[in-house]
Amino acid sequence: MTQDELKKAVGWAALDYVTPGTIVGVGTGSTAAHFIDALGSIKHQIEGAVSSSEASTQKLKSLGIHVFDLNEVDSLAVYVDGADEINPQMQMIKGGGAALTREKIVAAVADKFICIADASKQVDVLGRFPLPVEVIPMARSYVARELVKLGGQPEYRQNVITDNGNIILDVHNLSIVNPAELERTINALPGVVTVGLFAARGADVALIGGADGVKTITK
Repeated sequence: MTQDELKKAVGWAALDYVTPGTIVGVGTGSTAAHFIDALGSIKHQIEGAVSSSEASTQKLKSLGIHVFDLNEVDSLAVYVDGADEINPQMQMIKGGGAALTREKIVAAVADKFICIADASKQVDVLGRFPLPVEVIPMARSYVARELVKLGGQPEYRQNVITDNGNIILDVHNLSIVNPAELERTINALPGVVTVGLFAARGADVALIGGADGVKTITK
């Protein structure tokens, strides 16, 4: 199977976790896009969705799925999203698509986080994928200097403005042995909106697409 077929397989497999009559949290990116397609097939059974990016919102609306503002919603049963890397502890790096802050907020409201990914995203230690950090523009140089002190090599992601009007620094050369600690440390830097480490709130279920089909991993 091609990588896209694997992404499609896990996107559709995630439908098993959607309860009729609920509002579904929806992520961002190529794998999440397959889940949105799948969601379209049962749109009359759900109340609607909460989206973590403008792109996903447009796709949901194009399929006739009602998109709620998160402020209108007390809780979500599930949040379904991809990952750039996921380790055996179900901690992730996310933010390759620059939607990490909204993804983290929606994940925080959801009872269950379902990570959908192809097998290439599984790693023993996070950090080979550059770690995205969303930063308020005036803090870019300061935060970059602080990230260097933490052992990383930050790179300004050119021509990318997040849905929140901020910039992204991608931090290379990190070997993240304690993701939760690094998440706290980077989040505490003034000017950081959030870091793309999903460790304090990792995935509850991972649906991993591989050559032998979709494998389910639970926390």
